[in-house]
Amino acid sequence: MQATAVAPSANTLDGLIDLKTYPIDALDSETGRALIAQCRSQLGEDGCVVLKNFVPEEALARLERETERLSPDAHYNQTETNPYNSEGDPSLPATHPKNRFDDRTNGFVAGDRIGSDTIIRQVYENKEFQRFIGAVVRMEKIHQYADPLADLVVNVLREGCQHPWHYDTNEFIVTMMTRQSHGGGRFEYAPGIRSPEGENFEDVEKVIDGDCSQLKTLDLQPGDLQVFFGRYSLHRVTPVEGDKERHTVIFAYAKEPGFVGRPERAQRIFGRMAPVHEQILKDGMQRSDSLAD
Repeated sequence: MQATAVAPSANTLDGLIDLKTYPIDALDSETGRALIAQCRSQLGEDGCVVLKNFVPEEALARLERETERLSPDAHYNQTETNPYNSEGDPSLPATHPKNRFDDRTNGFVAGDRIGSDTIIRQVYENKEFQRFIGAVVRMEKIHQYADPLADLVVNVLREGCQHPWHYDTNEFIVTMMTRQSHGGGRFEYAPGIRSPEGENFEDVEKVIDGDCSQLKTLDLQPGDLQVFFGRYSLHRVTPVEGDKERHTVIFAYAKEPGFVGRPERAQRIFGRMAPVHEQILKDGMQRSDSLAD
């Protein structure tokens, strides 16, 4: 089932984004340059920037209805996972992060269930939006995922669902909350706890053990846009409370064209693989770093 929605235009963000506060359609202007500088500064400080009320209230109502229509297509899975979405390592101590598993109860609407006529896909594919995100993360150009399941996703968390400590496959992630739960669903993260040079298992173990000294918590609300370096920052969403689902749209971009997620990860998250994943299983896959994911 594909959701339908009436957007202002396939090529404009007018009426959908607060362009007066966030002039992403005029990045070369004085206010546009100031916005980029502010975002970069916040990202450099803690690996995350949140643009409050990025979506005006009238547009937010449409977006919420859209994700509500899409949410029945979410694939739910309940499994135990470690922060690396991998198998445990019996050669390591039981306290090692690779051997620390927690319940993951998550729902994801895959990208191939989100039609081209939806507002969220029009935002995802909008060139001005992409240019803005690229400028924020200091990339001259960013590329849409070539992964038909993980390019644009709606994360749906109903009562009791949580996403335990984990990292993202991609270097950065862009999310937009469209619906908040009655309680719980807090976003917590340890900024820059690992890097391309190393996993820093010692500090990761401390976080899992309950050490909050490195943690930050975000009070995300519907209409907020978040840009987050989730490949290097351990993060989680705490269990949702109440009978109101928590909906978050995930816009996935990469610094190189042709990015596709690991087949095993697609199977875990979406309950299936696309033909491109099956081809990767035959041909093998290479990553630009040696980090576990």
